[in-house]
Formats: sequence, C-alpha cells, structure tokens
Amino acid sequence: MEELKDLAPKASIEAIEFLQSIEPEELQLCLFVDSLVTISDTGRELGEFTITIQQATYHDEDCYLIHANSHGCIDDIPCGTSIMAYVSKRLETLEQHHHEYVKIKDHPLDRKSYMVRQEDQLVVNKIVTEGQDEKRHAFTFPWSSVEGFISEASNLLMLRILAKRKAVPENMVFLSFDTETNLCTSTFKELGSRNQTVGREVMEVFGIERAIHSEKDLPTMWHFFFLFDGHLASRVQIGSPVTMKLIQVPLLKEKEEEEQKPVFEKKPLIWEEDMHLYSKYLDRKEELKANHTTYVRHHPELKAIMADFLQFLLLRKPEDVFTFAADYFAPFSSQKHLETSFQMSNKANPLMKNN
Repeated sequence: MEELKDLAPKASIEAIEFLQSIEPEELQLCLFVDSLVTISDTGRELGEFTITIQQATYHDEDCYLIHANSHGCIDDIPCGTSIMAYVSKRLETLEQHHHEYVKIKDHPLDRKSYMVRQEDQLVVNKIVTEGQDEKRHAFTFPWSSVEGFISEASNLLMLRILAKRKAVPENMVFLSFDTETNLCTSTFKELGSRNQTVGREVMEVFGIERAIHSEKDLPTMWHFFFLFDGHLASRVQIGSPVTMKLIQVPLLKEKEEEEQKPVFEKKPLIWEEDMHLYSKYLDRKEELKANHTTYVRHHPELKAIMADFLQFLLLRKPEDVFTFAADYFAPFSSQKHLETSFQMSNKANPLMKNN
C-alpha cells in the first residue's frame, strides 16, 4: 500500500471556514430524497437518478448516510453509478463505497472504490476491471493532509447547503479526487437564478457550478440547479449528451419533520394455557421486535446495500448466486484485502459441498 506524503494541493482558508460555519439546523433541513429522470438531448428518457440523505450513526458517532444511485441506458448500453457513504457534521467522509459500471458487450467496464477513515489516515482501495483486464490500487493519505477534502458523497450534501443559502462564497478551494484517484482541487461557482419548468409549473431555480481541476487532465465540470428548499431540479455534466431533470414538483421542505417512533402492538396468541409462560413469551417477542427495529432504524444503509445488490444481481444474472454475493460484498470489509471483481465466478461455490 502506497502512502502519499507532501501533497501539493491544499484547501483554501475560505473553504475551511465554510465547513466550520455549517450549523446542525442547516443539515437537518437537508434530509430528504431527490428523484430525477435522465433525459437525452433528443428528449428521450434513459434512466433515473436518486439521492437520499438521512441521519445515521457510524461507530457511535452521529452523522449522515448519503446514498446516490443512477442507472439507465445510453445508446442502448446499460450503465450506472452508486454511491453510499457516511459523512460527518463537518462533511468529513468517514466511509464511502463508490461503484460505476458500463456494460459494453464483450468489453464491460467496472470500477469500485472503497474509502474509509482509519485513525489518523484516509485509506482508499480501488479496483478497475476492463474486459478481462483488472487493476487494483491501494493508497493511504495522512488525515491532516486532506483537510477540506470533499468526496462525491459529501459534495451532494454541501450542494444542498449552498443552494439553501443561495450564495456561494468566493475563493473556496476544496480537495477532491479526479477519475484516477489523484488528489486535486475542486471549486464552486454561483450561476445565478433562472426559471425552469417542473411538471406544469414554472419555478425559480438557483445554479451552482462544480469543477474538479485535475493536474493530469482537463477540468471536469457540472451545472446544478436547485429549488429554494435545496431539492435538485437539474444536473448536467458539461460535454455530456444527457441531463438529469426533475419532472414532478416534490413536497417542499420548510422545516424539520420529526421522525415518528414506531408503535408496537401486542397481539395475544392463544397457544398456551400457562399464563406465566405466555407472559414470558410476549415479553421476549416484543423485546426482539424492538431490538430488530431499532437496529434497522440505526442502520438505514441496509436498505441501500440490498437495493444496489439486487439491482446489480439482476443485471448480471449469475448462475451461482452464493459465489456472486460473496464476491460482491467482499470489498465492504475494511479488514479484508479487496478481491478481484467477480473473479470467483468460475470457481466452485464454497458454500456448496460435494456429496
């Protein structure tokens, strides 16, 4: 594993001050779901794009779970991106899983990266598979060297904050990764307001430009436009033939909505005449239900993980589901060295024994 030291790119003071200025109340107003449609330059619907941000806990630290998912077909070629991450209240990335694929016949492209904060380091593992060719990389960055780093996941949360403030401070320079996982700078620029048709309504939207300035390639830029409450109205990567647009006005978020606590009902079961045993059964039943529900509520990433896995499973349609699942979830373990992407597809299933 290569340790990267003396990194040239640095975040600006203005960027650090912005991150320190974020208030908990602002973050609470950014917890909602965005759902957009991917549209070609000819107006054809190609796919969908969703972003979900919600409260979570990561190793006993209160934080935010961010899940973004884009899937569709461009020129009849299935492609997609999935991001799932835990982000702190200062927009630090605690852990992030990033998966991209382009299902070209006879030459598929698959990119997976796993990023995690481990004590005083940021550890990044990456697998890129093109056809039968696979490359693996692992990097470590001293945590102090990535102050002001904005990952793809934390960028989604920061954009909502900027949109709600309806202002982009000048001279903000953050750190980011380019497509080759080289540390570089990223900037944000205000694009002003304009009108956009959403459904049957004409609504005012606020624009923000994000740019990643790679030292080894041309800058990559995106234009985002938001409704007043932070809902994403449109997104386009400059030079791309597709645009992601909001086609239905969402429920606009004005204030924090309190999470409703689950209510568990006790339903009597007439199966035992011994009232003492029957009472113990009911108590244990409710205890288990409460524990399971609490665990799922504290770990909303479970639904995101399973949704991504099932979607990818249905795209690949493997004969051996057990081996496919074992290989798919292997990169999620920070304690295990990353395996080749789906390299075990031709091996015997370790869960199946010969008679």
